[in-house]
Amino acid sequence: MSFQAYLDNIETKTGRTPRQLIDEATEQGFDEKTKAGEILTWLSDAYGLGKGHGMAIVHVLKNGDRVGTEPEPLWLDGKASKPGR
Repeated sequence: MSFQAYLDNIETKTGRTPRQLIDEATEQGFDEKTKAGEILTWLSDAYGLGKGHGMAIVHVLKNGDRVGTEPEPLWLDGKASKPGR
């Protein structure tokens, strides 16, 4: 499964776009310095997300919308608004 597919599945599971979850995490006081376990616990309690999907959100919160050397950024604004749809 691609990283983008994880983010798309998170939206399906939670009804929230990745950007909405990142914004909410920031409002909760989480940032790049927060331990992953704290964020994972919040995502599990609030949205029922498991570790794999939770770590995708943790990655974006801590590292932004890029994965490795991929030239294109991750799409965070929801599946329906992706270019080319």
